[in-house]
Amino acid sequence: MLSTIADYTRLTKDMGKSLTQVATQPDVSRDTDYFLSHIGNVKTIDDFLKDYRLYSYAMKAFGLSDMTYAKAFMRKVLTEGIADNKAFANKLTDTRYRQFAAAFNFAALGDKATQTAAATAGVATQFVTQTMEEKAGDQNEGLRLALYFTRKASTITNSYQILADKAMTQVVQTALGLPATISSADIDAQAKLITSKVNLADFQDPAKVTKFVQRFAAMWDSTQAQNDTSTNPALVLIAGAATSISMDTNMLTTLQNIKFNR
Repeated sequence: MLSTIADYTRLTKDMGKSLTQVATQPDVSRDTDYFLSHIGNVKTIDDFLKDYRLYSYAMKAFGLSDMTYAKAFMRKVLTEGIADNKAFANKLTDTRYRQFAAAFNFAALGDKATQTAAATAGVATQFVTQTMEEKAGDQNEGLRLALYFTRKASTITNSYQILADKAMTQVVQTALGLPATISSADIDAQAKLITSKVNLADFQDPAKVTKFVQRFAAMWDSTQAQNDTSTNPALVLIAGAATSISMDTNMLTTLQNIKFNR
């Protein structure tokens, strides 16, 4: 049986080592080398969107792969930037777009936007982290969710941000023992319910985030065990019987020195 807590503890115990192991995998290293070698040559938003390898790498780094096709949408995000409170990215509930526009700040920096640390090593590190979470999810979806929530928790300032993110919503609903069907309820009612059950300020405290994630993991494993028993004929019989009786060296150094942000 999968143990989400055990896997989560193993990976987060030394996050630098875990990230480096992923970063040195051939496919990840190859994509990162290309990104770091070419992103600094991009001078305009159009150039950025035209180079699919660069653009898709960046989108994946921010968990936006499913929006890679929406170039007109992303062009608007990048064109308006983040300086104006009325900018497109600032009006979106999903903070990932604002973070993307901040990393590739063409609106403020022009042709120098792709030469900052945030647009280079910062994005590469996020790509490796995102890849690690996805690979973890191939074996244990609960682990992927736990890692993702740990990474994003400190950005939460209101319940609507949770509800705007499917992964965070699933973590919170599971940890609180709420049925998934509650998502069909009025959005304001859902937000009020979460606020009544969780002190969102706790998500600024890494220790409290870890406790919340462990609570999620325990609930997740319990639910999965129940589902496996109810759907696997062999487990049902057993239960019945029991009842009877080569990456860039500088980038590697960066990854090893970066602390996992909760």
